[in-house]
Amino acid sequence: MATYEYSCNRCGFFDVRLPVGTAPTQHACPRCSGAARRVYSSQGLAFTSPAVSGLREQEEESRENPTVVTRVPPRADASKPVHPAVARLPRP
Repeated sequence: MATYEYSCNRCGFFDVRLPVGTAPTQHACPRCSGAARRVYSSQGLAFTSPAVSGLREQEEESRENPTVVTRVPPRADASKPVHPAVARLPRP
């Protein structure tokens, strides 16, 4: 489903959700039932945080130029339990 924007001369702008590619050039206004013409507008853009956009740039860069791994990374040390009750639990 896509959102199409229409403009009525009496009531102003309104949106209609229709299947992609099926939007007519004119649509009935939901308020006055008059003919409204389709308006072509820009896409809705969402702004993301710098952290998210940086991660996306890294992902795109790794698609084109992946880093080559020459050895297995070192094993991380097992972290100690934070809560004392967890330390007393039996281990397999």
